[in-house]
Amino acid sequence: MCRHPRRGEAGREVSVGSERAADLPSERGADVGRRIGVGLMYGLWRPRVLGAWRVPVNGPLILAVNHSHNIDGPMVMGVAPRPVHFLIKKEAFVGPLGSFLTGIGQVEVDRRTTDRTAITRALGVLDGGGVLGIFPEGTRGEGDFAALRAGLAYFAVRSGAPIVPVAVLGSSGRSGRLIKGLPPLRSRVDVVFGDPFEAGDGGGRRTRKVLDEATGRIREHLTDHLENARRLTGR
Repeated sequence: MCRHPRRGEAGREVSVGSERAADLPSERGADVGRRIGVGLMYGLWRPRVLGAWRVPVNGPLILAVNHSHNIDGPMVMGVAPRPVHFLIKKEAFVGPLGSFLTGIGQVEVDRRTTDRTAITRALGVLDGGGVLGIFPEGTRGEGDFAALRAGLAYFAVRSGAPIVPVAVLGSSGRSGRLIKGLPPLRSRVDVVFGDPFEAGDGGGRRTRKVLDEATGRIREHLTDHLENARRLTGR
C-alpha cells in the first residue's frame, strides 16, 4: 500500500486529470477478474459471504481488507458484489502474472516510496465511480488492523469515498494443508462486509493533522468490525 504524499510534496499534489483514461485500470478487466476469482475461490474453498448487501451498488467506494494470507485479495475480488481494483505490491507484477494482474484491472504499487503513478491510478478508479481495494496494514501480518498506514486515510479524505470494512477469517488455517502456504482445500473461509462509513471530517482538507485524525477514526471502525465479525462467525 502506498504512502500518502509527505508534507512538502503536497504542493505537487497528484492530479487525476493528468492521467489519460487509457492508462487507468480497466473496469472491464476487473469484472473479468471477479468472474475468474469467484469460480476459483468456490472451486478450491468454501467461502461464506456475510453482509454483502451492505456494499453500495454504485458510486466510488473503498474496501478496507484485513490481510493475513495470500488468498485474501483473490477471495474478496471473487465474492465482492462489484468489480474491485486492488493496490498490489509491484513485486507481484513479474512475467505472465504481472500481465495478468494488469489485464484484470489491478494497480501496481511500489511500497518503498510515494508511488505517484499508483496514487493517480487509484484516485482515477474512485473518480470514475469504481471500487478500490486496499490492505490498510500495507502487508501481510496478523490481519487485526493493528498497524494501519496513512494511505487509506489519504485516499478516503481526498476522494470523499466511503469505506466498507472487510474481514477475511479462516484464510490462514495452519492444520491439514495440502499445499504449503494455503488454507486446507475445501475449508471454509468467511468474508464479512461491514457498514460503510466516512473517514473525513467533511471539510476535504488533507493536512497531516486531518489525515492522522482520519486514520484514528478508520482504525476504530475497522477494529470494531473485526471484533463483530469474529463474534458472528465464531472465528
